[in-house]
Amino acid sequence: MLIFLALICLHSRAQDCQRYLFLQKNKTIEMTIYDKKGEASAKQVYQVSDVSTSGAVTKGSLATEMFDKKGRSMAKANSTVQCNGGTMMVDMKMMLPQQQQEQFKTEAKADNVYLEYPAKMATGDALKDGNMTMEINTSGLPSKAIIVISNRKVEGQESVTTPAGTWDCYKITYKAKLTIKMGPIPINTNLDGAEWFAPNFGVVKSQSKHGGTAITSIK
Repeated sequence: MLIFLALICLHSRAQDCQRYLFLQKNKTIEMTIYDKKGEASAKQVYQVSDVSTSGAVTKGSLATEMFDKKGRSMAKANSTVQCNGGTMMVDMKMMLPQQQQEQFKTEAKADNVYLEYPAKMATGDALKDGNMTMEINTSGLPSKAIIVISNRKVEGQESVTTPAGTWDCYKITYKAKLTIKMGPIPINTNLDGAEWFAPNFGVVKSQSKHGGTAITSIK
């Protein structure tokens, strides 16, 4: 009987995971990138190429391509997301600023490091930090990029509407630091950001002083 109940629990958690947007096989998600003036400057397209479930863990593989505002391809990459018992875990490579994603489009290597979004949130909650290091080779010149996401806090609940739909979201603020080590003196970029996370769905919008993103199409 206990084994039977455990199997039911695992199945329920897997079902919760499958509702997340980036864990639905063959979905195509278009994320529009806006500059600091609020004007569309580029587009990121995610194709969910494969989804697998083992116990309470569901994993999804994403093929990503970035296009400029004229529709020309700028960069391609692969990343993963996974869900464990309803907790969403997003590959931190997806958190890189868009200009760095373009810069690192060739010969960039990093272990899969995930940023967690708990199944249950409440205003005032502090979420786990994230830290990822990428080894980069640009035209034969090796370098390293380190991205740290810290001070993640659930600020409250807000309704968010984009051309793709309307969601009840949690607003999560955070601090991000990107360090590029290409020579003796590291180059640091710091920013305060916010994103809007819809439970059982995913992040639908983000914002910082440099601009933001929003889901504008789901196919």
